[in-house]
Amino acid sequence: MTTPVRALTALALAALIGACGETGPPTTAPFPELDRASASLFARLALHGITREYPNKPDHVMNDARDVRGPRDLHPSFYGSYDWHSSVHGHWMLVRLLKVVPDLPGAAEIRRTLDANLSIANLAAEAAYLGRPGTASFERMYGWAWLLKLAEELHGWGDADGQRWANNLQPLADAIVERYLAFLPKQVYPIRRGVHPNTAFGMALALDYARAVGRSDLDSLLVERSRTYFANDVNVPAAWEPDGDDFLSRSLIEADLMRRVLPALEFARWFHAFLPAIDRGEPANLLEPAKVTDRGDPGLVHLDGLNLSRAWCMRAVAAALPEGDLYRPVLLASAARHAEATLPYIASGDYLGEHWLASFAVYLLTAPTVVGERRSR
Repeated sequence: MTTPVRALTALALAALIGACGETGPPTTAPFPELDRASASLFARLALHGITREYPNKPDHVMNDARDVRGPRDLHPSFYGSYDWHSSVHGHWMLVRLLKVVPDLPGAAEIRRTLDANLSIANLAAEAAYLGRPGTASFERMYGWAWLLKLAEELHGWGDADGQRWANNLQPLADAIVERYLAFLPKQVYPIRRGVHPNTAFGMALALDYARAVGRSDLDSLLVERSRTYFANDVNVPAAWEPDGDDFLSRSLIEADLMRRVLPALEFARWFHAFLPAIDRGEPANLLEPAKVTDRGDPGLVHLDGLNLSRAWCMRAVAAALPEGDLYRPVLLASAARHAEATLPYIASGDYLGEHWLASFAVYLLTAPTVVGERRSR
């Protein structure tokens, strides 16, 4: 366990214990903040990953012998971090840290690495890859979503490097948008599994991008599809969660999408019908962190990601509910427990977790503070 992360989560745990005392859950849950040392650690993990070609798990259809090629040849920008989508969100994380931690250690090295990977030529090759036969389902929609999250993070950033990277990335982002526009009208049924193809996650990040850059065509389609897929969902069987290799909660990630789609009062009514017993602490297994028994197993370590993504969903949903809603303190207390359960293990020493979990941690820890939520210090 690494000192910066241990310190960060120890503060969260101490605050949580202090808030709870012997009287039950806190009315406002403490939540850890990202400090400079932890940001530096996460950045080093990402730098190591995005420049490491092997081991690698490609999502690659070989049409003939000429397609037998290595990761860096296929994907000159996003060849590292074990797989394409993890490389993409590793790049997003580094951009995010440059923006939120102005004195980030190693910033010059980060910029040099991003400048090399996000060059015009490299990103043109990434866009050209999507024109190959057999790529229609390439990274659908998890990798698509993270690519648009990277483009969103770069959009409008008043930084010379960031503006250059944004311009270089735009043709690839446009190609991904076209994939959303072509695919979603054909997808009759949403995919609810708590892994990469999850429809709600793929649409949530895409909706953020559409609104940030003014793509009203994508925005309208995503809102329509979200309502069609999910607006009538009630009493979701969240007691069945999680599956053994989930890194997303199928119920909470859906709620995280719908709080973006529905007006505030409509969302509150929808969420209470969707998970009708949260104020009573049920289902308990949704509100308690998942247990990870082997961080060297590529499927089991997904559950660390589940704890982090559950936490960011709970915080976002709590923020979308009205003040005084009885669900809010339950969600915030649970989010703090989930964060505390996994943050100490981001730097586990095993690449199967280290190549991606820091991105989830940064996504969680740099989200806006929820009104009424105490932060640990």
